[in-house]
Amino acid sequence: MRSAPEQSEAWNGLASLDWDGRTCPFLRKSIQSACTKLTNTPASLLNLRHATLNSFGDFSAPFVAVETNNFRRLLRTVEALSDLGPELAAERDFSESSRRMLSAVMEAAGAREGALFLFSDKPTMLTSVAAQGFAMLPEPAFIPLLPKHAHALTAARSPIVLNASTYSVFLSSNGNVAPELFKCLAPLKAAGKLAGVIALGRRPGDAPYEDAELNAMDLLCSYIGLAVQNHALSQTLAQRVTENLRLMASLHGFYDTALEAFATAIDVKHVNIHGHSLRVGRYAAAIGEAMGFEAGEVAALRSAGYLHDIGKVAVDRRLFGKPSALDPEEFREMADHTVVGHQIVSSVQFPWPKVHECVRWHHERCDGSGYPDGLDGKELAMPVRIMALADTFDAMTSVRPYRESLPLGSALSDLIKMTPQKYDAEAVQALLIQVRRDAVGSNRTPLLADRIAVNIAPADVDHLAASLQHKVSKGKAYLT
Repeated sequence: MRSAPEQSEAWNGLASLDWDGRTCPFLRKSIQSACTKLTNTPASLLNLRHATLNSFGDFSAPFVAVETNNFRRLLRTVEALSDLGPELAAERDFSESSRRMLSAVMEAAGAREGALFLFSDKPTMLTSVAAQGFAMLPEPAFIPLLPKHAHALTAARSPIVLNASTYSVFLSSNGNVAPELFKCLAPLKAAGKLAGVIALGRRPGDAPYEDAELNAMDLLCSYIGLAVQNHALSQTLAQRVTENLRLMASLHGFYDTALEAFATAIDVKHVNIHGHSLRVGRYAAAIGEAMGFEAGEVAALRSAGYLHDIGKVAVDRRLFGKPSALDPEEFREMADHTVVGHQIVSSVQFPWPKVHECVRWHHERCDGSGYPDGLDGKELAMPVRIMALADTFDAMTSVRPYRESLPLGSALSDLIKMTPQKYDAEAVQALLIQVRRDAVGSNRTPLLADRIAVNIAPADVDHLAASLQHKVSKGKAYLT
């Protein structure tokens, strides 16, 4: 048997171990603190125990064996804590972590059977996430709890050895598993709240659970409770994020429907502009999609397109049907729809940015020749430049009182001629990408939606794209 100094030296050695990278810092500190407490046992007590054992002579051998077994069990428990570092720090998938945590407790307690249950309070229930050793255990196993069961488990300060008189105190028999399968329960708690339960079955030879096993379980479960609670919190957070995203999707759907109705009302002024706002919204969204915009940004473009001409509700209806050019005063009245529209939408809080800017500046041009503020390309955000292109493209390919619509190829050629002076080159390239997809039939939702005859070959679209690239690069050639 080891002397008191030798035992103290052993505990000091354990406390000073150079724990490897698998053990997170707070675990290392806790393990070393536990070992230090054991080391600080008063020497007089250790000497008294040593003298007492020696006074029994040969009869002290069983006590030595028990002490040695307890020491080994504690070493295994501490080692299990070290190995469980990644699990307790939530560095692994929880399904794998739950199996490893259960295995560690079963080994520390010498159990042949075990299950790890998560606790939920709505409804109040235990649901298994890992099980080992049981011949017939449902997957998942669940045990509904009454308030008295949940209270008793929460109030328990240490693992509980079950018997005929205590089953009904902690568990109900209304689940799909019989409580009598379990011989020991270890509540998993964090901040005083029940997070789960580890339920152990039989030990080899049906040996009872004694203090040594219960203490080893208690040491492990105090940390496992934190890991289980952390998982529950992350699941709750994920659920709330999913619910918020679903709500946002529903809200965006409501906005789309409502704004489509607005777009229809805006274009009711004259038969020649029916559907214009809806198409501009669709074209702008398609251009943004081809440019790699995220879903929220694409939705913003579509909504801004629906509203870009909302100021036209204040324009005299007769101007929309005039078959000749507008005189300066009429043009000024028509151009004011951008300012009026901006005044209308400025008081509305949209779920997307740039809607107000698109309404005011969709007639601005990259060379500063547009209206109402004469801004140039550097002062215009990309959504505004996209809106200007989408608006112009629809106007060019639509019938107007003073002219017929342009064929698709001619409209695209004219746009390229005005790029990059008036229109953004990236946006025009993105428009060509979508037109080409229509030409080869690869667009799931056709850009032109049968409104315009796609009488242009993919090779012709490629030629237009090459012409635009040559123009933007100012004729520079690069050797490859």
